[in-house]
Amino acid sequence: MKDLINKYETYLIVERKYSMHTVINYIKDVDEFSDYLKGSKLDFLSVGQNITRYYLAFLKKRELTSRSIARKMSSLRSFYKFLMAEGKVEANVFNEVVSPKIDKTLPKFLYYNEIDQLFDSIDTSTVIGRRDTAILELLYGTGIRVSELCSLKVNDINFYSDYIRVIGKGNKERQIPFHDNVRASLLDYMDYARMDIQTKNKKEVVNEVFLNHRGEALTTRGVRVILDNINQKAATTLNISPHMLRHSFATHLLDNGADLRSVQELLGHVNLSTTQIYTHVSKEQLKTEYMLHHPRARRKE
Repeated sequence: MKDLINKYETYLIVERKYSMHTVINYIKDVDEFSDYLKGSKLDFLSVGQNITRYYLAFLKKRELTSRSIARKMSSLRSFYKFLMAEGKVEANVFNEVVSPKIDKTLPKFLYYNEIDQLFDSIDTSTVIGRRDTAILELLYGTGIRVSELCSLKVNDINFYSDYIRVIGKGNKERQIPFHDNVRASLLDYMDYARMDIQTKNKKEVVNEVFLNHRGEALTTRGVRVILDNINQKAATTLNISPHMLRHSFATHLLDNGADLRSVQELLGHVNLSTTQIYTHVSKEQLKTEYMLHHPRARRKE
């Protein structure tokens, strides 16, 4: 079973080009199922429909959330799809397993004044401040994922056409435009900060746009630490994350009249239904504003 898992891991990295975070989660889910099968003296290739139902019941007894269970089922469906393609099994036994229904929660986003607070808290007189401003501008100004930001190369930025080239999930490429503020912050960082940071790295020349304080390519964890620091300086009570900035990007575009299909393209969503969640966010925001400001809707003091 270990050989099959190793081969599947290689497939996810090389062919599917998934991020290491995604690969780790997929393999973890498969490993857990492998451990479960050992207790029943079975292997991946001898699993029947009954075992999949027993496993689902086993996960529910562990009191995992519906979202966690659904993710594990998705991971195993993907694994057995791989086994079918390899000719190891004749059917995907997890296709018939009904995952628990997930309660849909609206994505959290930032209000305009909260975005301004974050930018105002950065000291742009320092090279690190210039870098952090460029990171914040790019995440909020283009809606790219944190993994896409970290893998962005210098040659991926087109300052003549004001576009960035992004390689997203499934190795899919998309071109994203950026506005003048993003352009200005990127140029400021590239011209006056990046080279200073790069000199800290005596071992190699790094092609990634964003570097850590050692001159090495910035990691997704590093970006989260940077945002945590910005959040602390801004003295907000929010738990800022790269994905919250992505949510804010999409929500603010729709609030200001952007077409849903255009937002889908910018975000790199395969299905329009994934993007439609932001229309619900906009409606909730509109309702809140209405209840706060309509004279007959306001609560009496």
